[in-house]
Amino acid sequence: MTTTEPVVGRLGGDFLAQAFRRRHQVFPGAAHDVSDLLTWEALNEILASQRLESPRLRLAVGGSALDQGGYTTATTSRRGVRWHRLNTGEFNRRLAEGATLVLDAVDEMHPPIRALAAALEEMFHTSAQANAYASWRPESGFRTHWDDHDTIIVQLDGAKSWRLFGLTRPAPLHLDTELPEEPTGEPIDEFVLSAGDVLYVPRGHWHDVAAVPGQRSLHLTFGLGVTTGVDLLTFLADDLRGTALFREDLPILSGPQEQAAYLDMFRKQLIAELERPDLLLRFAAHADGTESARTGLSLPFVDGVPADASLTMRLLTPRALLHESEENRVQFEAGGQSWTFAAAAWGVLEALADGEAWSLGELAHLAGLKVDLVADLASELVGHGVAQVLPG
Repeated sequence: MTTTEPVVGRLGGDFLAQAFRRRHQVFPGAAHDVSDLLTWEALNEILASQRLESPRLRLAVGGSALDQGGYTTATTSRRGVRWHRLNTGEFNRRLAEGATLVLDAVDEMHPPIRALAAALEEMFHTSAQANAYASWRPESGFRTHWDDHDTIIVQLDGAKSWRLFGLTRPAPLHLDTELPEEPTGEPIDEFVLSAGDVLYVPRGHWHDVAAVPGQRSLHLTFGLGVTTGVDLLTFLADDLRGTALFREDLPILSGPQEQAAYLDMFRKQLIAELERPDLLLRFAAHADGTESARTGLSLPFVDGVPADASLTMRLLTPRALLHESEENRVQFEAGGQSWTFAAAAWGVLEALADGEAWSLGELAHLAGLKVDLVADLASELVGHGVAQVLPG
C-alpha cells in the first residue's frame, strides 16, 4: 500500500462532514510509512540534478528569503546561458544557522508526490500543489501567517512544532478588499507533528511553525485551490454572453426612466439564472472539464501511438467529463478541451476517467474494440496533451 491510500482514506467521511473548511484537524500516524513519498536521498538527487532558480528553491528566515547569491554561484555555460549553481558549503551553512529550505511544486519533479497530489485533486475537485520544507533549527522560517488556500501537511521526518491562532477575517482571499488583522492573544492549539502525522489547516487560519529543538524536520504541504462565490459569478458572467440582454450596451446616456426599465429587466433575468437549480452542478462540471492537465510526455511515440496491447495509458487530468451526445455519440471533456467520439468508445473513456492506468489491451477488452482503434483514440488524446502512453 502506498502513502496515497491511507492519507486520502482519512480525509473522507467524518472529516468532510465536520472539519473540512471549518476547523483544523490532526491525523496522528495517518501516513505511518512515508518512505515512499520523499526521502532525504531523493531530495538530494532533486537538488543536485535540477537547475532550481529562486523563488522555486529558496532559503527563508523569519519570513524573508535570503539572497540566493549567498548560497549559490552564478554560472555561465559556454553558450552564454546563466544560472545559479548551489554552493553546497554555503548552502549547508545557511541551513545549519537556522534557514528553512523551501522547494515549490515538488510534485512536478517526484512521481510519488505527484500521485498523492493527483489523488487529492480528484477527491476535492480542485488543484493541488506540493511544496517541501526542511529545517534543522527551532527558528521559524516564516512569521506567523495565513494562507489563501487550504493546506494538508504530511510530516515526513523528524518533528515540527505548530501553533494555530484561527481566523481574524472570514474566508480571506489573495486578491481581497482588505487584509486580515494579525491575531492577538494565545494560540487556540499547540502540538507537535511527528513523522507519519497529517494535518489539515483551513484557509485563512493563522499559524506559526518551527522545528523542534534538537530535531531536523522534513514535511510536505499540499495547497488546495479554493472555489468561491466570486468564481461562480465569473462563470455565470461568461455563460450569460449567450443571452442578448447581457450583450447589449448599457443605457448610460439614457434618461432615468430608460435606465430603470433596463435595470428591472437585467435584475429579473439575473435572478432567473441564479434560481436555476442546476447552477452549481453546471459550474462544477465546467470546473472539472477545464482543469489543466498535468505535464506528461509519451516519448518515443511522437507520431502516434502504435497498436501495441502492452502499452499503458492514463489521463493527465484527474477530473474528466463523459456524457452521451446526439446521434449515438459520446462527448469527452478534459483539460479544457472537448471531443466527440463514436458511442463504442464509451467503455475506454469511462475506464480512463476513473483515473487509473490501463493497458491498451485491457481497454480494448473492456470496450469490445480492436487494439488499433484504441491506439487511434490514444493518439488523439496524447496529441492534445491530456493523456500519457508509456511502455507497459
